[in-house]
Order: sequence, then C-alpha cells, then structure tokens
Amino acid sequence: MDKLTKEEVLHVAHLAKIKVTTEEIEKYQVDLKRLLDDVEKIKNIELESTELLVTPIEHEAILRRDQATRSIDFSEIKKNVPATNGNFVEVPVIVNE
Repeated sequence: MDKLTKEEVLHVAHLAKIKVTTEEIEKYQVDLKRLLDDVEKIKNIELESTELLVTPIEHEAILRRDQATRSIDFSEIKKNVPATNGNFVEVPVIVNE
C-alpha cells in the first residue's frame, strides 16, 4: 500500500486534535504512510549490542565557588536602554494580542 486510507488520516488528525482540509487529507495519506514506513524500517534494525552509550567522552563538571558580587545599579542600566518607566525597562510589543 502506497498511502493510508482517508479514515486513517482522519483518525490521526482526531488524535492530534487538528482540523484537516480535503487537500491536506490527500497529502497526508502519502506523507504519513512514508513516515510510518520509515519508523518500521527503524524498528527492524538489528543491533549488534544493547549496551547503552551515553557519551563517548568522560568529563567531570568543573564547578566554581559561589561568590557574592556587587549588583549593577539600575541608574547604570538606564544609561543603555532606550526607554524606562519607573524601575522598569520598556520593551517593544512583539506578540499581538
């Protein structure tokens, strides 16, 4: 079989809680089938060993000592920002409501 049935695509869309158009259903019939075929190939790979490889390099984390330092004064910060409002830095709106 080179593509999934319409019902299978609609079932996957329902599970993913997405709405699909007729054109998308036709596209996903082929695309999802390819994806499932690739997953099946991966499942059928024979492994030489089942030993888990976490990382090929052994490093120990180098931790530094906690040291209290002087915080930057807000008056110094204000010099480098375009706009402030009281003790806050104003930033432009990026996400529309």
